[in-house]
Amino acid sequence: MSLVRIFFAGVGGQGTLTVTNLFATLALDKGIPVTAGEIHGMAQRGGVVHTFVLLGGYLSPKINLGEADVLLGFEPLETLRALPFLKLKEGLVVSSENPLFPIGVSLGQDTYPSLQDIRKKCEDCAEKSYFLPVLEEAEKLGVPQVANTILLAAFLALNKIEITVNDLEKGIKKYLKPKIVEVNLQAIEVAKKLIPCTI
Repeated sequence: MSLVRIFFAGVGGQGTLTVTNLFATLALDKGIPVTAGEIHGMAQRGGVVHTFVLLGGYLSPKINLGEADVLLGFEPLETLRALPFLKLKEGLVVSSENPLFPIGVSLGQDTYPSLQDIRKKCEDCAEKSYFLPVLEEAEKLGVPQVANTILLAAFLALNKIEITVNDLEKGIKKYLKPKIVEVNLQAIEVAKKLIPCTI
C-alpha cells in the first residue's frame, strides 16, 4: 500500500470520530499499517473536530500544513478551514455541501461564506474536488447521522485507495450496532448514486 495521509474535518455531533475509527479499523482488517490521531476543540455539539488517518506505515499521526493527500470535509466551512493541510494542486477533496451554521451566524453576528466561494477555493487548491449533498440525502433516509457514512462511501467509491466500498459494507455489518446496520447500508447505496454523477 502506498503512503496516504487523510484529514477528516467536521464539527461535534456529526460522528466524525466514529467514522474515522471505523475507517481505521477497515484498514487494519486489510493488513494496512495505520496511524490515527485527533484534535477537537470544544467537546460538544458544534465544536471543531479534526482527525487524521495515515495509511501505509507512518510513525506519527500528525499531518502538517500541505501534507494531506485527501481531505474529507463533513461540513463545508470546516472543509475550507482545513484546506491549508491539503497538498497544493495534488490533493483530493470530498466534502459535504450542506452547511451547519455556527451559533454566531445563526444569531446574525457572523457571516457564512457562499458554497460557490468555498468550491472555488477548493478547486484552486486541489487536483480534484467533489461537493455532495450528503446531509440532505441522509435526512431523506430519516437519520441525519448517516451523512458521514455517505461521505466516506463516496470517497471509497472513487477507488483512490485499497479500501473499497465492499470493505465498508463488511465493516458496517461487523462493527456497528445491529439496529443501525441497515440504514448505514442504505447510505452506501446513496453514495454510489451520487458519485457517478460527479465524475
